[in-house]
Amino acid sequence: MATAVIHYVAAAVSDRGRKRPSNEDAFGFSVEDGVYVVCDGMGGAAAGEIASSVAVDEVLHLLAGRGQDGLVSMPGAVEEAIVAANDAIFSRAQSNQHLSGMGTTLVALAAQEKSVWVLNVGDSRCYRLRNGCLELLTLDHSLVEEQVRMGRMTRLEAMRSPYKNVITRALGTQGRVTPDVFGMEAEPQDLFLLCTDGLTRELPDQTIASLLSKDLPLEELCAGLVDAAKKAGGHDNITCLVVRAEV
Repeated sequence: MATAVIHYVAAAVSDRGRKRPSNEDAFGFSVEDGVYVVCDGMGGAAAGEIASSVAVDEVLHLLAGRGQDGLVSMPGAVEEAIVAANDAIFSRAQSNQHLSGMGTTLVALAAQEKSVWVLNVGDSRCYRLRNGCLELLTLDHSLVEEQVRMGRMTRLEAMRSPYKNVITRALGTQGRVTPDVFGMEAEPQDLFLLCTDGLTRELPDQTIASLLSKDLPLEELCAGLVDAAKKAGGHDNITCLVVRAEV
């Protein structure tokens, strides 16, 4: 029996939120190459915007045309692109004192037919909604989340901690970076959500699951998530990128 060929469709919405003067998030994707990226920049002045934009541009540029090559190891290629993006941001920050200390989180999804890999650095996340069940696919590289995973802090304590904004891994802040890599197989109608913490700090997972479960075009799903996060406070920039597997 022939196996159904899975392909993907995607949409994204990004908003500065209600409190921030600018949007330091960035996103980009190429359905043709099977690569989807979301970044959350940090740094003074416009440095965060630069870091996130450089990361997205570098990853997409370096992977252009490679997604259709069945011989390419997609997770390896994406990891190499992320390392190259780190080098680009770090070297730029080193050469310009106004950009010193800039960096960005990154979460990326790479798809090659039914094979999917999720890569992340920092606390931007990837979720999968399958048959109405929402699953977090990434692990936050943040001080409080690592304390929770080690049993040294409760979830409630983490939410109230003055250190909840401290991330332990980012692109561009050090000369070397290693992303986490998670591999899996997609099923038809799987929804993958790549998002910045401007969404997840405002909305609990059950609300995200409910909004993602609506029978709406992908762009409207993204807009609904962003609007809900803004209504819940909108304290940070908010970016949602949704990818759906189809046959």
